[in-house]
Amino acid sequence: MGQRGDLWSEIIKSEEEDSFGDIPKIEAVYQRRNRPEKSSTAADLSCSVKGARTNLINGPKRDSWARSLSTRGRESIAVRAYVNNQPQKKPARRKKPAIPKGKVVKAPDFQEEKEYFRDVDAFELLEESPSPNKSSTWTMGEQVVSEMPHLSTRLEKWLISKKFNRASGPSSTLSKIFENSATRLEPICDDEASESLALKTPEKSSASNTSVFRLIPSCDNSLAAEDVPVIKIKTEAIDLEDELKQLSLTSDLISTHLDFDKSFLDLLSACGQIKPSNFLEAFSKFCEPESIVKIGEGTYGEAFLTGPSVCKIVPIDGDFTVNGEVQKRADELLEEVILSWTLNQLRDSETEAQNSCPAFIKTHDIKVCQGPYDPILVKAWEEWDAEHSSENDHPDFPEKQCYVMFVLEHGGKDLESFVLLNFDEARSLLVQVTAGLAVAEVAFEFEHRDLHWGNILLSRNNSSTLPFILEGKQVSIKTFGIQISIIDFTLSRINTGEKILFLDLSSDPYLFKGPKGDKQSETYRKMKAVTDDYWEGSFARTNVLWLIYLVDILLTKKSFERSSKNERELRSLKKRMEKYESAKEAVSDPFFSDMLMDQIS
Repeated sequence: MGQRGDLWSEIIKSEEEDSFGDIPKIEAVYQRRNRPEKSSTAADLSCSVKGARTNLINGPKRDSWARSLSTRGRESIAVRAYVNNQPQKKPARRKKPAIPKGKVVKAPDFQEEKEYFRDVDAFELLEESPSPNKSSTWTMGEQVVSEMPHLSTRLEKWLISKKFNRASGPSSTLSKIFENSATRLEPICDDEASESLALKTPEKSSASNTSVFRLIPSCDNSLAAEDVPVIKIKTEAIDLEDELKQLSLTSDLISTHLDFDKSFLDLLSACGQIKPSNFLEAFSKFCEPESIVKIGEGTYGEAFLTGPSVCKIVPIDGDFTVNGEVQKRADELLEEVILSWTLNQLRDSETEAQNSCPAFIKTHDIKVCQGPYDPILVKAWEEWDAEHSSENDHPDFPEKQCYVMFVLEHGGKDLESFVLLNFDEARSLLVQVTAGLAVAEVAFEFEHRDLHWGNILLSRNNSSTLPFILEGKQVSIKTFGIQISIIDFTLSRINTGEKILFLDLSSDPYLFKGPKGDKQSETYRKMKAVTDDYWEGSFARTNVLWLIYLVDILLTKKSFERSSKNERELRSLKKRMEKYESAKEAVSDPFFSDMLMDQIS
């Protein structure tokens, strides 16, 4: 039994010597990433790690058993096995096991590794490659090393880094959600530190959490860490649950904006919106939707009565024709929107105003809408069609159709359908239109360029006079109980003081090909001759051409109580207007002298 025990001890001892007698040395090699490897000997190595086991069969070919960790330009540490470089017998190639029939070999999946390094890049590195040539503020290459309390989630940590380095962030969707989050910054350091670092700080926060950040200028390596000014920054607590609840809404808004071009987004901005509304949402601010009725139509849209206001709906940006016409573009409607808001300024009749008048329709609101016509609007359209036989197409629009909805003051009936009772009302019409155009000419170089009898509304009221101010001079105009409102500025030209808005009518040659002898068509052709097809320029004479057109309409199209003397006065006015170059000149004509309570000189 003793001999058997001694034999067993010898066997164990011999196996241990075979297993551990020739252990390779493991040493750490410090090197730059991606540089050519240099051969090392035992004398060159700085430290050794003993006790590790390795398989000597594949020794010459396994030059590394640790992953090299890269941190963007920083030095990496790689651990290599020190092996014996003496010639050794080449081991036999190991055969790969046969793949069973019917089985598919899956490609290696490195998704977890990719996510790990993506997290490292996104959340751990607050700033990369600071510029050595500049030395102040966040945009000038200072590196931020944060000493902050533990954050409960990775999203909170990412949000803090996002505030200081907008270049980082793993997800554009998350960036959009948190870019306008509740986090705000407030410096609570001394004034000198604030001035030296020039850190911009938004409004004050009521947060109770405080984090400390050290600003380390990357260009000055000699500056000790304890000498670096410390700024304490309050960070408002982030309610991630509320933020994440907005994920779908924010994503929808981002995707919606990606569907539109810049001109459409500019149009939204001019209307005070971030996305289009639906019809019921827009109408509910002005009336009960069930009370909506159609009251008129035009080539480019429909008009509906919504309580005390009128809504004009114009489809835009569609790829199909409406009422036989190509739909207007967003940039065209943008100019009309700006023009409408500009003319609204003329309704200010304060004494210090240099130019004002009530002649242009008041704009209450303008909205961009999207979607098909609401059933309530379709019903109103069909009822009007049954009574008046509409010339427009039935409003069958797709889900993505967009519109501009003008909410306007109810100005009454257009001149075509309004019944004038006598010559005084006709004179009141002419003087109000002429004075209104004169005021807009002086204030904004305004030209209407489409003032046919469908674009002048008339209503009756109890007012006997209306106030106008032209170049600082106040006048009152006799109304004889009627008031006019000029509408539809689609073709108009105006100088807002910042830019000139106009429609290039040379791109619409059919506008000038109307029937000969027709007063409206002839006026378009006269305008073209006056402007020489240069529609951006200022040609106040075009306003006079439309005043002549109105006199012709009163003489040939409208019936009202008048004498032969009244007709001679109208014809004489038309003849004199041929000599005027602007509405400002025309308003001083003797025909209007007894209509103005204060003479304009």
